Amino acid sequence: MTRKDDIRGAYKQLGKSASIYDGMMTCTTTLGTAISRIVWGIGPEKNAAYLDWVFEQIPEGFAGSLLEVPVGTGVLTMPLYATLPDAQVTCLDYSADMMARAQGRAAGMGLVNIDFRQGDVGALPFADESFDVVLSMNGFHAFPDKEAAYAETYRVLKPGGTFCGCFFVEGEFARTDWFINKFYVRKGFFTPPFETRESLTRRLTSTYSSARVTCFNSIACFSCVK
Repeated sequence: MTRKDDIRGAYKQLGKSASIYDGMMTCTTTLGTAISRIVWGIGPEKNAAYLDWVFEQIPEGFAGSLLEVPVGTGVLTMPLYATLPDAQVTCLDYSADMMARAQGRAAGMGLVNIDFRQGDVGALPFADESFDVVLSMNGFHAFPDKEAAYAETYRVLKPGGTFCGCFFVEGEFARTDWFINKFYVRKGFFTPPFETRESLTRRLTSTYSSARVTCFNSIACFSCVK
């Protein structure tokens, strides 16, 4: 079994009791997959591909310090952390409710190497250069102060460390842009302004020593080295 197999197997197990949100994020429920196809144009195969791309930025056997912000419900990353028992993982989220769900998921999987902290990505409660990896899955499109979030994630990353993750960018898939602006923004789930592929690439290449950006429809995946 490869790490990909382990993670996908965990998603399938989680899908048995997944909420609509979790089912959409992992494409493991019928309704969640349907929503993902309609809104994002992404089915199980492409969903797995973008998650694989991001998680490949974290080496197998990684044993350093990792910050995930925001952790959300933990549905995407707890299966990853189960494959990294020697890593020191810190998961932060502003929402106590979301973090409680992630904590419950970690406890149910028997994960003991994760510290959960409630906090604001715009004012991270950590010292400069604290982490080898900063991971952000589907968070930046929701952060109200994106400039502070970019500055803080850079600040707490060690020199030579990796900043990676994914989030929505506009201008890549018209149907998703329509749904985001008509529904997600109005409901307060996403907060403009949004990056484009080009603006994100410019930002990251001007900030980090190296950076890569690739898009799976409207989901931009990125990996940078400080």
